[in-house]
Amino acid sequence: MSSRDYRRLSFWWDSLPDELAGPARAPLSGPTTADVVIVGAGYTGLWTAYYLAKSDPSLRVVVLEAETAGFGASGRNGGWASALFPTSMSKIAASSSREAAVSLIETMFDTVDEVGRVAEAEGIDCHFRKGGTVAVIRTPVQMERARAEIEEHRSWGFGPEHFSLLSAEEAYARLGATDVLGATYSPHCAAIHPARLVRGLALAVERHGVTIHEGTRVTAIEPGVVRTEHGEVRAPRIVRATEAWTSQLPGFEREIAPVYSLVLATEPLPHEVWKEIGLREGETFNDHRHLIIYGQRTSDDRFVFGGRGAPYHLGSKIKPEFDREPAVFDELWRVLRELFPAVGSYAVTHTWGGPLGIPRDWYPSVGLDFGTGIGWGGGYVGDGVASSNLAGRTLADLVRGESTDRTRLPWVNRRSPKWEPEPLRWLGVNLGLRVMGSADGAEDRSGKPARRAEILAPFLGGH
Repeated sequence: MSSRDYRRLSFWWDSLPDELAGPARAPLSGPTTADVVIVGAGYTGLWTAYYLAKSDPSLRVVVLEAETAGFGASGRNGGWASALFPTSMSKIAASSSREAAVSLIETMFDTVDEVGRVAEAEGIDCHFRKGGTVAVIRTPVQMERARAEIEEHRSWGFGPEHFSLLSAEEAYARLGATDVLGATYSPHCAAIHPARLVRGLALAVERHGVTIHEGTRVTAIEPGVVRTEHGEVRAPRIVRATEAWTSQLPGFEREIAPVYSLVLATEPLPHEVWKEIGLREGETFNDHRHLIIYGQRTSDDRFVFGGRGAPYHLGSKIKPEFDREPAVFDELWRVLRELFPAVGSYAVTHTWGGPLGIPRDWYPSVGLDFGTGIGWGGGYVGDGVASSNLAGRTLADLVRGESTDRTRLPWVNRRSPKWEPEPLRWLGVNLGLRVMGSADGAEDRSGKPARRAEILAPFLGGH
């Protein structure tokens, strides 16, 4: 795929300036050695390389990428750098402690600012705008869920400066959606241009002495060696940063389930339309339905809007044709027009999608096996823009043998159970997606919480 073809991956790629879109980097030219070899040039791999290079410039760090830097979710996501963590506080605390769970979430708050700090320091114009995130409430059942969510935050010691319940008037002042009864709001989120961030980060790590080889597909990861189609790289420390594509590696097929999220972008909307919609301070938004939606206002006044609903494919298959599901795009466009009727007379200019990585227990992790020398980070369940930064800093500490507050966080060296074999995995994931989608319709019709969603929530978890 040429650099021109990569622009078809998403609106974000299509809107990259030429100096960020290309040219392609050279593939590995034969066997070599390194101090650290990183598999995957998305956010996790590049953040790890960045902090390693900054902390110890003498390290020889090599990054291997099958396609091009930012090919995966890093260049295709909804553009949220958020403190959202897909695992409940109670679940985190159950395997660690209350203090550890609180520490992890507080560190996520700070991580949003760290992304912005590095972008500014490295001259990465990723349109970083920290306006927080607003989740609108549009039904009485959603109001019940929102109030319970805020009470849960309070029980863990998080006050209104972190999570607040907005009145209908306060919510509408931020987001002029239809039928707004209120909203929850958190300041810990920034809207970004994700492809600008990942491509700018790739240039930054190269300035700091890291080597990136694109067009270099890894065929196996073993202790002390990474094998590719162009030769092997030997290193005492290896970092697997492959997120959804982990499922394509021999020996890792059941570690991660690749589930698709799809997105659309409108043409730039006029000022009078945005005056009605809102999002004036760079807020991102979603709502309190079960099947996830998400949106943001871009720097050139487009509406980027996405959501789940695309099927999981048998055998964890990942194919380019899965990036576009016309029925899902039609539903996304219907929902967007339902929320904001003013957008209906404007055109959708881009549609795209891609897989995100989901561990069996919806609990991301980062770690390093000192016996094998192999580290990993991922399983972000779609909330990886900021989480990957924390993973990268943590991996840099682990690789260098440093004991820090980060390396003591409860997601470090935690192992999720493996996904079920097929076809059970296919049946379970798609049943979950179908049930969560149908639960919203059931609640609209009955005005009562959907029992089916409550039953599945402990098994599906996550944001």
